[in-house]
Amino acid sequence: MREVNELLNVDDPAWPLLLQELSEADVPIEVLPGDPVRGRALLLQLQISARSNLGGIALNCGGLLVDSGWLRIFGSPGGVDDETLPGLAEVNAMPSTFDPAWRAGAGLVVAHDVLGGVFALNGGNPREAGRPGEPGEIIYFAPDSLGWEALGAGHSAWLSWIVAGGLRDFYGDLRWDGWRTEVSALGGRQGLSFFPPLWSAEARQDLPATSRRAVPMAELLQLSSDACPQFDGVDPGFLGAV
Repeated sequence: MREVNELLNVDDPAWPLLLQELSEADVPIEVLPGDPVRGRALLLQLQISARSNLGGIALNCGGLLVDSGWLRIFGSPGGVDDETLPGLAEVNAMPSTFDPAWRAGAGLVVAHDVLGGVFALNGGNPREAGRPGEPGEIIYFAPDSLGWEALGAGHSAWLSWIVAGGLRDFYGDLRWDGWRTEVSALGGRQGLSFFPPLWSAEARQDLPATSRRAVPMAELLQLSSDACPQFDGVDPGFLGAV
């Protein structure tokens, strides 16, 4: 086990370069203020260094709001009110104090989108967990198909893809006229619930005709978890605690 000073004091921290990359992004990205104390505790619990992009985000910011909050990448927020973006520690139900025995299980949830989609970093044995992809690969739980998809990239490459505007094509069929106005009005713990649901034939045929309402993200994730066994009989597993 590495001590926190070893994780913090690195010659080539990722954050300065990542911050520059974020400032030149092809999509609007808001960097939220963070809590350094929580950030250090997060690095220690995850045993990741400030040399990695994941460690840089965890240590230096409260999270990233991409495309007016369509995508929420978790960090170590300083806010404590109900409207703020939850932190990486909260979303992954980490212990309140360092526990060397704690593990992220099937994978570490690193981001949610406004639809209830989940981006997770695979753990050491995805096959055993019933998930696609390789260890250390980013996978996505799609609320329109109620299943996990391997994205073929690690965390750093995934971030670069987001910065380069990859979300436009990724969500192309799931966006509607005026989506940015609706999304920007949401709190950090809210998502959009659709009726008919995104996985239904009706929504796939005519997304603009669906109705939408803001709901707590916890409710949205639970709806997906409940629907999965009825849809294909497969439990998606942990989607995040918010």
